Amino acid sequence: MATKMCATARPKSIAFKLFSPKAKRVSIAGSFNNWDTSKLTAKKDTKGNWVLKTSLKPGRYEYKFFVDGSWMNDPNAATVYNSYGTQNSIVEVK
Repeated sequence: MATKMCATARPKSIAFKLFSPKAKRVSIAGSFNNWDTSKLTAKKDTKGNWVLKTSLKPGRYEYKFFVDGSWMNDPNAATVYNSYGTQNSIVEVK
Protein backbone atom coordinates (compact mmCIF):
# COMPACT_ATOMS: atom_id res chain seq x y z
CA MET A 1 0.00 0.00 0.00
CA ALA A 2 1.43 3.36 -1.00
CA THR A 3 1.38 6.21 1.47
CA LYS A 4 0.65 9.71 0.34
CA MET A 5 2.65 12.63 1.62
CA CYS A 6 0.71 15.69 2.63
CA ALA A 7 1.60 18.68 0.48
CA THR A 8 2.05 20.71 3.66
CA ALA A 9 4.37 18.19 5.34
CA ARG A 10 6.63 19.94 7.79
CA PRO A 11 10.41 19.89 7.46
CA LYS A 12 12.21 17.65 9.93
CA SER A 13 15.55 18.20 11.61
CA ILE A 14 18.23 15.95 10.16
CA ALA A 15 21.76 15.56 11.52
CA PHE A 16 24.63 14.66 9.20
CA LYS A 17 27.70 13.31 11.00
CA LEU A 18 31.20 12.41 9.85
CA PHE A 19 34.25 11.35 11.86
CA SER A 20 37.27 12.98 10.23
CA PRO A 21 39.64 14.36 12.89
CA LYS A 22 42.29 15.58 10.41
CA ALA A 23 39.87 17.45 8.13
CA LYS A 24 40.07 21.24 8.01
CA ARG A 25 36.65 21.89 6.39
CA VAL A 26 33.59 19.70 5.85
CA SER A 27 30.40 20.66 4.08
CA ILE A 28 27.39 18.73 2.80
CA ALA A 29 26.01 19.10 -0.70
CA GLY A 30 23.15 17.28 -2.31
CA SER A 31 19.89 17.31 -4.16
CA PHE A 32 18.38 19.36 -1.30
CA ASN A 33 20.71 22.35 -1.92
CA ASN A 34 21.48 22.04 -5.63
CA TRP A 35 24.87 20.46 -4.82
CA ASP A 36 26.25 23.75 -3.48
CA THR A 37 29.35 22.97 -1.39
CA SER A 38 29.38 26.40 0.24
CA LYS A 39 25.91 26.52 1.81
CA LEU A 40 25.96 23.84 4.52
CA THR A 41 29.21 23.79 6.51
CA ALA A 42 29.59 21.31 9.37
CA LYS A 43 31.12 22.12 12.74
CA LYS A 44 33.87 20.04 14.33
CA ASP A 45 33.78 18.93 17.95
CA THR A 46 36.81 18.21 20.14
CA LYS A 47 36.75 14.48 19.23
CA GLY A 48 36.98 14.97 15.46
CA ASN A 49 33.29 14.54 14.68
CA TRP A 50 31.81 16.92 12.13
CA VAL A 51 28.10 17.62 12.58
CA LEU A 52 25.59 19.61 10.61
CA LYS A 53 21.91 19.89 11.46
CA THR A 54 19.45 21.12 8.87
CA SER A 55 15.74 20.86 8.14
CA LEU A 56 14.48 18.88 5.16
CA LYS A 57 10.98 18.24 3.88
CA PRO A 58 9.90 14.61 3.64
CA GLY A 59 11.44 12.88 0.64
CA ARG A 60 14.47 10.98 -0.60
CA TYR A 61 17.67 12.95 -1.15
CA GLU A 62 21.12 12.20 -2.52
CA TYR A 63 24.17 13.86 -0.97
CA LYS A 64 27.90 13.71 -0.32
CA PHE A 65 30.31 15.25 2.13
CA PHE A 66 32.83 17.71 0.66
CA VAL A 67 35.96 17.24 2.77
CA ASP A 68 38.89 19.59 2.18
CA GLY A 69 37.96 19.89 -1.48
CA SER A 70 37.24 16.20 -2.16
CA TRP A 71 33.91 14.39 -2.43
CA MET A 72 33.24 11.64 0.10
CA ASN A 73 30.27 9.37 0.72
CA ASP A 74 28.73 9.04 4.15
CA PRO A 75 30.18 5.77 5.54
CA ASN A 76 27.01 5.29 7.60
CA ALA A 77 24.47 5.66 4.77
CA ALA A 78 23.21 3.59 1.87
CA THR A 79 24.42 4.62 -1.58
CA VAL A 80 23.09 4.74 -5.13
CA TYR A 81 24.91 5.12 -8.43
CA ASN A 82 24.79 8.54 -10.07
CA SER A 83 25.09 9.64 -13.70
CA TYR A 84 28.88 10.08 -13.30
CA GLY A 85 29.47 6.39 -12.56
CA THR A 86 30.23 7.07 -8.90
CA GLN A 87 27.94 6.80 -5.89
CA ASN A 88 25.97 9.21 -3.76
CA SER A 89 24.77 8.69 -0.21
CA ILE A 90 21.04 8.74 0.37
CA VAL A 91 18.86 9.99 3.18
CA GLU A 92 15.13 9.46 3.42
CA VAL A 93 13.09 11.90 5.46
CA LYS A 94 9.67 10.65 6.56
